[in-house]
Amino acid sequence: MKIDLLCHFEMDAGFPAHYEAAGFALHFALTPKDRNNLPADVAAKIRAVLTVGSIGLTAEQMDAMPKLEIICAQGVGFEQIDIAAARARNIQVTHGPGTNNSAVADHTLALMLAITRNIPDFDHRVRTGQWARSRIVTPGMFGKKLGIIGLGNIGMQIAHRCAGGFDMPVGYFNRRPVADSRYQYFDSRQSLARWADYLVVATPGGKETLNLIDAEVLRELGPRGYLINIARGTVVDTRAVIESLNNHIIAGAALDVLAGEPEVPEELVGITGNLVLTPHVAGRSPEAMSNMMKQVLENLNAHFSGQPVVTPVPA
Repeated sequence: MKIDLLCHFEMDAGFPAHYEAAGFALHFALTPKDRNNLPADVAAKIRAVLTVGSIGLTAEQMDAMPKLEIICAQGVGFEQIDIAAARARNIQVTHGPGTNNSAVADHTLALMLAITRNIPDFDHRVRTGQWARSRIVTPGMFGKKLGIIGLGNIGMQIAHRCAGGFDMPVGYFNRRPVADSRYQYFDSRQSLARWADYLVVATPGGKETLNLIDAEVLRELGPRGYLINIARGTVVDTRAVIESLNNHIIAGAALDVLAGEPEVPEELVGITGNLVLTPHVAGRSPEAMSNMMKQVLENLNAHFSGQPVVTPVPA
């Protein structure tokens, strides 16, 4: 008999077959309405949930599934899963650290170059017959200073690429210094932003990092500085970013994530020239997606065979 698994997102082509072959019967709840109103016959048999950190699972949703044993977050984030509620109900929670680090780091550099060299605007101008009028001088990235908010595994890969490939001095802000790091530690967000030419946000989401990048930090970043966010939209104060871009308080921003996504504020849509947007795709390479699926299956198979899971959410 197959184990019933509820998924909170549309799987890439071919992935459902892997789960079916591994002994799981898939069910989908792709919207908040669906997740809060599961059919009673489905909710009664769900034993595992596959979600992502930005969607998560609430205590009330757990209560609707009396047979739920394990929640797997695809990807490293798990900020919207009620961990305390899961542990109180003896529900195992796992996540996917390391599965998409390279993809996110690659995308970060793509965003940095795109906003620095004005790539989206140049592309638009060439396509609309403005070749001669668009050949303006744009800055370079080589040798500029990189500030990272959150020097974890992804932050470290970004730092290595920028330091090694672009000869960029690297500084970072964490709750505490990273042992044996060769990069410069700053003890506040503001001091790092003041120093940096690029401020890359690579910290986890959740209540502890809500609006960590606010108007004060953006003022310190200044009119030659660029903000890059590949973490979670909630870490950055969207209103402060809009005002900073409109008033040229910062040079530009490149955002892969937004608070309230997939909804995009109209004020952001209307900003051109100093803003690049991508739809939360930094971690979505074929290799990364395959890695995430394999790790989820390893955790599910371990749990349902009575073995310790591979990547539990830390206590």
